[in-house]
Amino acid sequence: MAAKSRSARYYASNPKAKAKKKKYDTAYGSTAERKEYRKKLARARRKKGIMGKGGGDLSHTKKGTLVREAPSKNRARQGANGKSTKK
Repeated sequence: MAAKSRSARYYASNPKAKAKKKKYDTAYGSTAERKEYRKKLARARRKKGIMGKGGGDLSHTKKGTLVREAPSKNRARQGANGKSTKK
């Protein structure tokens, strides 16, 4: 198993901060904007036939489209050294 990130270690050792973050994340994920965003992504996964099957990720491109991509490549792209976070 990989080592915990710095923030994961922080929240593991600070229960009050962890509870505050959980409360914030719950509220953020419950907003109409985020629900609409998740609905849009679910619709795209359903259209490509990969909804609920594991499958690959759908990666956002610079043109604004969604393309299939290996999860390891999509999630590794973090925008380091001025590189784009989009494919």
